[in-house]
Amino acid sequence: MHRRRRGGRGRFPIQPNIGKKPKAERMIPKPQTTGDEIYLDLAEAEVLRLVDIEGLYQEQAGNKMGVSRGTIWRLLASARKKVAQSLFEGRPLVVGFAETPDN
Repeated sequence: MHRRRRGGRGRFPIQPNIGKKPKAERMIPKPQTTGDEIYLDLAEAEVLRLVDIEGLYQEQAGNKMGVSRGTIWRLLASARKKVAQSLFEGRPLVVGFAETPDN
């Protein structure tokens, strides 16, 4: 996996350790809608698993993934927003992409 900067300058982002990949790669709503797909990367899926399923604190999840608690908070907020948006807007959720195709 290639490391990419977000923006033009600065250091490369830390790549989090992914403990377990999700079995699902795509969640498609039953009544098919014409909305754009929402992309959830593996780091966001891993944070959801560690915090929401395993019940770890953000500090513990950060230690397990090798990133800071602040990074865990940012990933968790982004993942929860994407999942909720997919549920309420009926848009397909694609899991396992490091970056969206547009970026």
